[in-house]
Amino acid sequence: MQHNYKWINLIGLILMLVINFAAQRGSFGGQTTAEVSAKYPVLITPAGYTFMIWLLIYAFLIGHVIYSFTRKGKESKVSETMGPYFILSCVFNSAWIILWQYEKINSSVFIMLALLITLIVLYITTQKYVASHTNKLNYWLVSVPFSLYLGWICVATIINIAVALNANQWNGWGISAIGWSIIMLVVGTILAVAIGTRNIDPIAVLVFVWAFIGICVNQQATPTVANTALVLAVFLFLVAIVLVILRWRKKSN
Repeated sequence: MQHNYKWINLIGLILMLVINFAAQRGSFGGQTTAEVSAKYPVLITPAGYTFMIWLLIYAFLIGHVIYSFTRKGKESKVSETMGPYFILSCVFNSAWIILWQYEKINSSVFIMLALLITLIVLYITTQKYVASHTNKLNYWLVSVPFSLYLGWICVATIINIAVALNANQWNGWGISAIGWSIIMLVVGTILAVAIGTRNIDPIAVLVFVWAFIGICVNQQATPTVANTALVLAVFLFLVAIVLVILRWRKKSN
């Protein structure tokens, strides 16, 4: 079975892309992902353009799978190193899309958490892999795809939970919606710093910067949330710059 992982991953990726494309055409539940999101607005929902990051994520995932078929990819057994987790991520991604389209919001949270856990495993695995197989191709086609993916799913998980709580009319334990939005932004910032500093990974941190800027743009009607998102985005951008410098120094030594 080990020698077939690259083919299984290819099939999983293709099916995931097909399902995502179909979802954008309203094939599930008669509405698009964005239309469902518009029904459940929360104060940490980013601007619509922010979700264009999926094009970048999918482009890198395609590059990653293609790389596994190259001579270098076969020799280093990149697909076998990840085991079944890539195909699992494709399954959870596709399942989330379908549940979301049919407005199964509560169920979608559990699938999103399953996707997050799977990506954490993939991220740890690929970071270890790249540490022992140091070259530019491995960095850009093994490490970066999952830095982007994990970073965005961390943000998406926070938003998904916020949407579910709002849909269930949670009272917030006496804390206002603005207060909880700020708490969630701070939690996201802590996650970004933890991921970035542990692995000297500026890419993952920059994903949070992108998301927070999108939140700032979309929440201008709520200045407290917009300004908090902007301040944290600037802070994380500075963290990313420091990580780029540290990574460059590490390579030089």
